[in-house]
Amino acid sequence: MPDFKIIYTDVINEKFPEKINDPVIIAKLNALNTAVDVLKFNALIFGQPDHTVRLRSQRLRSYDESSILEILNYQKKNNLTNTETANHFRISRNTITKWKSVYQSKLSSSF
Repeated sequence: MPDFKIIYTDVINEKFPEKINDPVIIAKLNALNTAVDVLKFNALIFGQPDHTVRLRSQRLRSYDESSILEILNYQKKNNLTNTETANHFRISRNTITKWKSVYQSKLSSSF
């Protein structure tokens, strides 16, 4: 996995030098462990992308196992359908279905 702390530190220093001393940014920068953390941090730094950028960058996302389980647990905890979960996280509902079939045994053991 890439070292997101170094990558985002360089980006912040170059594009947003005023944000490098913000304690919230520093705390979240030190806590980048999963793909979901990186996506949330990216939204914090750059704001929400417009529709065109969101569609193009969606194809480039990849999720680690802990992020997938976090998304599936969020779905289960909030009693959401695959479509509602997919809309919330902006991923394909077919992806949610596939993840549920692959990680079914780990989901039932986490509760």
